[in-house]
Amino acid sequence: MHYNFGIYIALAVAVLALSTSAIFVKLAAAPSAITAFYRLFISAVLLLPIALIKKNIRDELFSLSSKKFRLGILAGLLLAVHYVMWFESLNYTSVASSTVLVSLQPLFSMVLGYCFFHEKLRTRAIIGCLIAIVGSTIIGWGDFQIDERALWGDLISFLSAGVIAAYFSVGQILRKDTGVVTYSILGYIISSIFLGTYALLKGNSFVDYPPEAWYSFFGLAIICTIGGQFVFNLLLKNVSATAVTMSILGEPIGTCVLAYFILNETISLQQFVGIAVIIAGLGIFFTTNKS
Repeated sequence: MHYNFGIYIALAVAVLALSTSAIFVKLAAAPSAITAFYRLFISAVLLLPIALIKKNIRDELFSLSSKKFRLGILAGLLLAVHYVMWFESLNYTSVASSTVLVSLQPLFSMVLGYCFFHEKLRTRAIIGCLIAIVGSTIIGWGDFQIDERALWGDLISFLSAGVIAAYFSVGQILRKDTGVVTYSILGYIISSIFLGTYALLKGNSFVDYPPEAWYSFFGLAIICTIGGQFVFNLLLKNVSATAVTMSILGEPIGTCVLAYFILNETISLQQFVGIAVIIAGLGIFFTTNKS
């Protein structure tokens, strides 16, 4: 699975940007539904001027076929449902367990890629994927819990991995002949509506947050979403959803490193081993040609 050097750099930059998510969420200290809402709402607002200024993007946005429009709505709903399910899982299971299980998304992407895009991966690439997932498991192993409540949370987190994999698969379909700004704006707006409604139902306030929370909301939008997820959407025109979800397995590496420098958290031997295993798995996967 050989891409040009620029694509590898873009994937690495996007993963690094996405790795700041946990840092900003922790600094925001706001309800998860509100954090997710502002993350996507601000991102949509930031992208909207580009669509209004660029005539080709504006024309594309207002002339989408009914099929593309429905797929865009589906992508937005999948993104929002992923956030809701993942955040909800944190009420039942540990952060580490939830994070490890949601990292299983490449497994779903491989199945969806085979069924809908007729993608066939070599055995070596599949082995690389499994090795990287093992590395992610090693990082969170010490915090796994085994009880009925935790298992329910683990199940929700696992299903949320399938939902986000489906989101990237829809993106792979749309991005073949739809601009990245058009696709992203539509998805982020739909997600914002869904998440805003969810926050209202939970009785969350949309205001009355300290400056640190608002800084974090903008950080999540500008760095994590525009610098991370938007770049993934951009790459989906030439990169498979499986490759995108595989690269996201590198997120725990960036999070551990950033937490070390920003939050003064230590990197344990267990985390170091997990990071090394993830790097090895990603290396095997991305240096293997598709059959």
